[in-house]
Formats: sequence, C-alpha cells, structure tokens
Amino acid sequence: MLEQRIQQHFIDSADLKYQAAQALSGPIADGVQALLACVTSGGKVLACGQGGSASLAQYFAALCVGVFERDRPELGALALTADGGVLTDLSRGDDGAQIFARQVRALGQVGDVLLVIATHGNIPALLQAVATAHERDMSVVALTGQGGGVLGRVLHETDVHICVPHERQARIHEVHSLILHCLCDGVDSQLLGEQES
Repeated sequence: MLEQRIQQHFIDSADLKYQAAQALSGPIADGVQALLACVTSGGKVLACGQGGSASLAQYFAALCVGVFERDRPELGALALTADGGVLTDLSRGDDGAQIFARQVRALGQVGDVLLVIATHGNIPALLQAVATAHERDMSVVALTGQGGGVLGRVLHETDVHICVPHERQARIHEVHSLILHCLCDGVDSQLLGEQES
C-alpha cells in the first residue's frame, strides 16, 4: 500500500511535467531572455520566496553564482532569503510585508530582475517586493501556481509569468525546480552555445 502511494507521487509528478511542458515552454523562454538581458548588461537577479520557495530562491542564486551543468563566468544573483541577520532585523518591525521590498529598494537598480517564487500569488511580502521592483524599473519573472493569485494580476506586460497549472503545493514546487533548471540551462546555452544533452 505504501509503495503504491509512493509510486503514485512519481506518476503524478511526471504527468504534470508532461502536460505542462508545452504550455510553459514559451513563458520559460521569455524568462530566459529577461534573465539574459539582465546579466549580460551587468545587472543582477534578486530572488525571493517564502517557505519552500525561499529555499528554491537560494538554490537559484547558487546556480547562477556557481555552476549549473558546465563552467561559465559567474552571473550576478542574490537570494533575498539568505541573510539571517537582515531577515531577523526586518521581521522585528510592525510591517513584515516589507521584508523583501526593503531589500529590493536597497539593492535593486534599473535593469535588474526580481525573481519571485510562490506556490500561490497572495503573499503580502512578495506583492510588496513586486511593487517595489516596478517602482525601480526592474523586470519581474514570477513563478507561481494555483492560478497565480493577486501576483499574476499585478504583473506588468513586460514581466514574465510562469504559472504551473496545478493546485498541490508539492507538485508546484517540483515543477518550479525544473523551471529553474530550464532557466539556467537556457541562459547557459545562449551564453556558451548549444551542448548535447
């Protein structure tokens, strides 16, 4: 019984990825272009999310500054979820919704990209970060699920919305991880040329 349940997780995950591949490939390609324009012009990517999505933001920044699958020059990326001192200081205030927005104001510049990762798009801290990025003339690449929520509605036409067509948080995280790999691979292939899979 337990083994069947485990196998069903694999099947459900594979089914969602297969079904979403065609629908998400266009927005992911747009995301690659936004990230590429940013890093090739000397900009940086500021990544944020809450809960499990915070870990994905840190993972993405590590792949950019480090290496994805092949060696390349470092790409400017910073996870706004990674500095414990900053986060704990900002969370002491009355308005926890400003935890990422204050960092975007301090670190973001015109031409930078804000990468927002959220299983649903109704988290006040992420909405404030997006609003602040827009104030600073930054582009936004948003990875969401569950229809995108409020976040999907506040994005500008020049932003990129990659919305996983699913409701379960675990499945959305799994596809978000794959999307991050696709973004890194896409940037690498544009910078370094195609490489056989």
